[in-house]
Amino acid sequence: MATESAHEFFVASAGVAGALIGLLFVAISVAPERVLGPDAHEVHAVRASATLTAFTNALTVSLFALIPGFNAGGAATFVALIGIVFVVAAVLRLIPTLRDGAARPIELTFLVGLLTVFVLQLLAGIHLDDHPRDTGSLHTICILVVVCFLIGIARAWELVGGPHVGLWSSTFGSRRSSGDEDQRP
Repeated sequence: MATESAHEFFVASAGVAGALIGLLFVAISVAPERVLGPDAHEVHAVRASATLTAFTNALTVSLFALIPGFNAGGAATFVALIGIVFVVAAVLRLIPTLRDGAARPIELTFLVGLLTVFVLQLLAGIHLDDHPRDTGSLHTICILVVVCFLIGIARAWELVGGPHVGLWSSTFGSRRSSGDEDQRP
């Protein structure tokens, strides 16, 4: 079975996921009003949920892959399906916010990225489940676990109100002042 070849990766990944989930809870508890308070913006709640979903996805795949003789394809498939359902529910939850103009569609592109990860993970998981020795599908799942970490970290940064840092803003200097950042959901 190919999963054993990535054992060390999944051990490290499970540890990273656990630490990041803990830090996410600390970040939310430091400023709970931003996500959970009565004046919290819907986009912040979805960002927090998306972050937790990305980290939990990576943790679940990693932990199941560590079970001796277990094929990670089944776990990857299952959590990918849950992730796809999450993204659909998040979009439905945010439609009123978009209609009211309280959020801009560009601010929700992270959901497209997350959906892409989950669809690719679903396909790789199904393939690995059908072909347990396929290292290509296993590598795809491993890469997607890393991508889940990166997406989760980026969403957590936005969630705590960190300044926007990206290729576009770094290249063309279109950074917002901290006052503008506070106005943005």
